[in-house]
Amino acid sequence: MRRPLDLRHVVSPGLRDLIELANTHDFDRVTEQVRNLRGCTRPINLHGWTVTTDPATKEVVRSYHSEDEPSGRLLTTCGNRRASRCPACSRVYAADTYHLIKAGLSGGKNVAETVRDHPRAFVTLTAPSFGPVHNRKTDGTGKSRACACGQSHAEDAPELGTPLNPATYDYAGAVLWNAHAGQLWARFTTYLRRALAEHLGMTQKALNAALRISFAKVAEYQKRGLVHFHAVIRFDGPDGHTTPPPAWATFDALSTAVGLAVERARLIVESDAIGERDIAWGRRFKVDPITALGDGELTDARVAEYTDAKVAGYIAKYATKNAEGAGTVDRTLMCRPCAGRGYVRGPSRLPNRCADCHGTGQAEPIKALPVQQHVRQMIRTAWDLGHLPEFAELKLWKWAHMLGFRGHFSSKSRAYSTTLGALRDVRRAWRIAQAEAARARAGLPATDETTLVTTSSWTYLSSGYRPGEELLAAQVRHDIAHTQRLKQEGLVPA
Repeated sequence: MRRPLDLRHVVSPGLRDLIELANTHDFDRVTEQVRNLRGCTRPINLHGWTVTTDPATKEVVRSYHSEDEPSGRLLTTCGNRRASRCPACSRVYAADTYHLIKAGLSGGKNVAETVRDHPRAFVTLTAPSFGPVHNRKTDGTGKSRACACGQSHAEDAPELGTPLNPATYDYAGAVLWNAHAGQLWARFTTYLRRALAEHLGMTQKALNAALRISFAKVAEYQKRGLVHFHAVIRFDGPDGHTTPPPAWATFDALSTAVGLAVERARLIVESDAIGERDIAWGRRFKVDPITALGDGELTDARVAEYTDAKVAGYIAKYATKNAEGAGTVDRTLMCRPCAGRGYVRGPSRLPNRCADCHGTGQAEPIKALPVQQHVRQMIRTAWDLGHLPEFAELKLWKWAHMLGFRGHFSSKSRAYSTTLGALRDVRRAWRIAQAEAARARAGLPATDETTLVTTSSWTYLSSGYRPGEELLAAQVRHDIAHTQRLKQEGLVPA
C-alpha cells in the first residue's frame, strides 16, 4: 500500500491542494473540468443531477450526477459579460454580439442576405457639456494643439476628461444625465419615427405601414465619465429584413431624421434640492453610412469607411466593457446586508445601525476608493442624489459606481437580427451533435432528440475554484493567451 505524501513542508496552499487532488481523486477528470471552462475566472459550483430518457422505451439515454465528479460538484462558466470580471466569458459574449450585429448588416443567422442593400447608418450620440474639461485637440494634420489650460496633453494624460474648474462643474447634472440616458435613447427612437414621417410629408400610420426602423446600440464611457451611444440604424420593409424598404427611404432621409430627433428628444427632471434639469443630447453627433461587406481592395479612401465587419467589431468591443474606461470601479458600493440604507430591522422591527458598514450604507468608503478626484466626486454625487426622496426610484446609490448610468450596455430592436439566445441554442445543438457522434463511435444506437424527456435538479453551492484548481485554470489561461499571440504573429493558422 502506497503511503500518502507528507505535505506539511509545502508552503503554497494551491500547490498543496493540487497534490492532494492528484493523489486522492481522478486527476484527469479534474483537469478536464477546468479545461472545459476555457479559463473562466470565477465558475459556478453546482450540485445536482440530470437524466434524459426515451418515453417510449423508458430507456435512460443520458444521465449525469455531480456526486460522480471527483470533487462532488459540477463547475460551469459564470457567463459574466464584463471583461474586467471574466475575460474568458466576455470573449464569448463579444463574439456573440459581433455575429448578432454582423448578421443585421450582411445577412446570415436566419437574416436575409439582401439586408446589405438596405440603407444603414452608424450613429454616434453624445452627452452635452456640464463644464469645460481638459482635452486633447488636434488640427487638420493630426498635430496636437494646446488645451484651454494652455498645455498640450499626451494621449494617456491622467487629467484628460477632468474639469478645468471642479468648483463650477455641474456634477449633479452629469449624474442625472447618465441616470436618464436609457430613457433619452427610448425617446430618441420615438422621435426618429416622427421626424422621418414629417420629413417625408406623410402620417406616422402610413410610415409604419410601409417602413420598419431596426437598430442595435451599445453604450461607451467617455473619459469625462459620461456615456455616449453608438448605434446601427437600418431601414427595412414592413415585414422586416426579408423585405426591401421603399425607394424613398434613403440614407439622406435617415440622416435628416436623426438630426431632428436629436434636437427634439429631451426629458425634464425637477427637484427641490437642485432645481430643474433639461436632459437632452449634446450638439455633437455623427451619422455615417455603412458600406456593404467591406470587400475589395483596401485603398486610402476606404480606410475611413464604416464597413459591416468594422462596425460589428467596434460594437462588440464595447459590449463587454462597463465604466472602467472612465476610471471608476467595477463593483457596487452598496452594502448588501442593509441595501445601502445604513440600518437593518431588528427583531422588534426597530431600525438598528448596520454592523457591516457602520451605518454608512457603503460596502467600502468612497473616500478610500483608488480613483481620481473627478470620478470620486461623481460617485459621491450619485450616492447623495440617490438618497433624496424625489430620486429614490432611480436607486442611484446602487449605481453610484457606474456614475449614475443604470441602463443596458447593449440592446437592439426586436427585428434587427438574430438573438443571443438563438446563438446559444446553436452551440447547445453542436454539443448534442458531438455527444451523438461519441455514441456512434462507442457503437451505441442514435437517439431521437425530439422525443426525449429530460429532468434535472440543481442547487447552487458557491463560486470560484479550489486552490489547486485555480492553478490549473491559470495554466489554461496562459495557454490560450500564448496561442492567441502565435496567431497574431502568423506562426499558427488563425
